[in-house]
Amino acid sequence: MRIRARDNHDPVDAIPRVRQLVPLGLQHVLVAYSGMVTVPLLIGLGVGLSSAQIATLVTANVLVSGVATVLQTLGIGNVGVRMPIVMGSTFTGITPAIIVGKDAGLPAVFGATIVAGVLTWLAAPWFSRLLRFFPPIVTGTIIAIIGFSLLPSTATLIAGPNPAAPGYAAPAKLALALGTIVLVVVLERFLPPAVGRFAILIALVVGTLVAWPLGMTDFTAAASVPLFGIVQPFQFGWPTFTVAAILPMLVVQLVNMVESTGDTLAIGQIVERPTGPREVARALRADGAGTALAGVFNSFTIVTFGENVGLVSITRVMSRFVVAVAGLILVVMGLMPKLGAVVAALPGPVLGGIGVVMFGTVGAVGVRIAMQADLSRARNMLIVAVSFGFGLMPVGAPGFYANLPGAAQTVLSSGIAAGGIAAFLLNLLLNHRAGGDRTPESAATLDD
Repeated sequence: MRIRARDNHDPVDAIPRVRQLVPLGLQHVLVAYSGMVTVPLLIGLGVGLSSAQIATLVTANVLVSGVATVLQTLGIGNVGVRMPIVMGSTFTGITPAIIVGKDAGLPAVFGATIVAGVLTWLAAPWFSRLLRFFPPIVTGTIIAIIGFSLLPSTATLIAGPNPAAPGYAAPAKLALALGTIVLVVVLERFLPPAVGRFAILIALVVGTLVAWPLGMTDFTAAASVPLFGIVQPFQFGWPTFTVAAILPMLVVQLVNMVESTGDTLAIGQIVERPTGPREVARALRADGAGTALAGVFNSFTIVTFGENVGLVSITRVMSRFVVAVAGLILVVMGLMPKLGAVVAALPGPVLGGIGVVMFGTVGAVGVRIAMQADLSRARNMLIVAVSFGFGLMPVGAPGFYANLPGAAQTVLSSGIAAGGIAAFLLNLLLNHRAGGDRTPESAATLDD
């Protein structure tokens, strides 16, 4: 029996069969989980926390990400864009969180996170009105940079984090990653559409089964993890509020708002829903609510997950209820650490192979959107070229901006932020005339 949505013709509001909801939602969880674990892990290691404290951060981050995902997909009032968007912590905030955490402790980090979330909520309607300055040449470039700048991170998953370690970039790891990519392609080519939508999940399962006897994954550590665990608010102490901690977090949140705007516009393009200032404002309010909640429950700034945008594009499963189920699964995993430990043990080469497909797809979506502009015009080509330069520079040379002041370093060291700001400013300079008039090529926006 099929459960139907009120609008049976809208794939976003359609509800798949019950037996499909969980595996389709689990597919989103598996794609996003490594990123959700990595952010608190790196911050915990950078601040010098114990293994038990880091585990607390990871569990809290998974729980808050799940709640924020449910809020974004189902919505409450004017909060949540009600489209298939997964939420989670962003890599942009890692360096500021480590610096503030070392200097003033985690309560200062969480206090700044709460403030950033509240201000994001308040600023959402004003920020969303800037959409007229985000025509396809800008949004497409930003989305492409989001996808392509994330691609190098898959190398760490595939080869390993330490180049000096034995077995780094071993041929077996490279072969497993390549085999995972090939399997996704083969499944997409030969399976019927009804089964092909599970291609990513099938590739993850098959890749893990292949990796297990090769010694590339180990689930024994999950045996010692407790089955249930409750995340307590303010577990590291009551939050403190200092200007030195709040200012860098506000810079991070501004970057997050640009990224969330790009991801929201990309999802709107994929699911063919009009996405204007009202929708972006709803998405940003969910960002703000999730970030404020994260500060209460020992987690970090929350943003849309670009890799899951790619998954929607590949599977063509556009139902927001599928992603809402993914959010519920994350909530359960946040309350059941053992499940999280099992997912965390998935082999890196397999996750890396999946990441190549996901991040590359996000980049391709961005290119498709940018092509709505007239790329035969030299000015538009210049916008794309310079923006990609700024966006990929910190990816290829991570220490390039190390000698700049802290705030500038935070912004420019994020390829997404640097490339996005460059695209925005270059479009203003090259395609907007004095007095606010726009050239015909830049006038096509995604406004209502």
